Amino acid sequence: MTMEFNDCTTTDDVLEGVDLSGKRILITGVSAGLGVETARALAAHGAQVVGAARDLAKAAGATAVVREAAFAGAGSLELVQLDLADLANVRACTDALLADGRPIDVVINNAGVMATPFGHTVDGFETQFGTNHLGHFLLVNRIAPLIASGGRVVSVASAGHRFADVDLEDPNFEHTPYAPFIAYGRSKTANVLFAVGFDRRFGSRGIRAAAVHPGGIKTDLGRYTAPVAEAEMIRAINERNAAAGLPPFRYKTVPQGAATSVWAAVVADGDAVGGRYCEDCHVAEVADNPEVRGGVQPYALDPDRADALWALSEKMVDERFDGVD
Repeated sequence: MTMEFNDCTTTDDVLEGVDLSGKRILITGVSAGLGVETARALAAHGAQVVGAARDLAKAAGATAVVREAAFAGAGSLELVQLDLADLANVRACTDALLADGRPIDVVINNAGVMATPFGHTVDGFETQFGTNHLGHFLLVNRIAPLIASGGRVVSVASAGHRFADVDLEDPNFEHTPYAPFIAYGRSKTANVLFAVGFDRRFGSRGIRAAAVHPGGIKTDLGRYTAPVAEAEMIRAINERNAAAGLPPFRYKTVPQGAATSVWAAVVADGDAVGGRYCEDCHVAEVADNPEVRGGVQPYALDPDRADALWALSEKMVDERFDGVD
């Protein structure tokens, strides 16, 4: 009997009965939270997991549970160093993967930062846009030749995309007052638009891309958000949810939060999720009310915006990637 997935579904629920033997899966951000759980669940079902992290020592400690699961489930784990806030480092990582030459079946763009103080990456980009979007944009495009036909690219976005569309004229807040959650919203919208753009360009190779919202989870991602601000945000969400007839906000567990990434990566039908935004282990509905947390804002799925962002991103990383279907 097929299980009906929902917001309470866990990674183990999603992967029940699934054999991933022979599948090689690259996951960014495996030093904490969702990245570790995503890697654990996939390795436990036989996947060869390549975990990327900025701090390899931290990742090695955090992924002990992944190694145990891999041993028990005939999977494997290898770690590679990757700093998404440094494009030279991204290129070094991708050069090593390309030289290795082994195919990759799935890439899960899980790493990210949220609501950081104003700052810049090594290359001078606003921290959140540079790390969450540009680093992954360069990573995935450079290793695209390794992604096998029938493969999948999953970008971990957020309901926070509703805070702001991308600003193609001022991505680095050079002329706009900086607001941490507006910057976060821009970067998360960029994550969704990247999935739209990549899916259009690589669909003819049988590679599909999707964006996912994991839900609200208590992880290190929220380290820049003060408890008082967090409480106020939840109060405002509940107020709007009540007005819309929706249930109150609740935090997911980490296994529940990682479930949609795993589902979109190896369980969902590629044609169903390709170029789409998913939440709670299903394709989300388009919603035009940014005050309500569920669904996806229309601008995040706009193919013209996706193409414009793609062109801007190529210019910013100073590298061109062809392959439009």
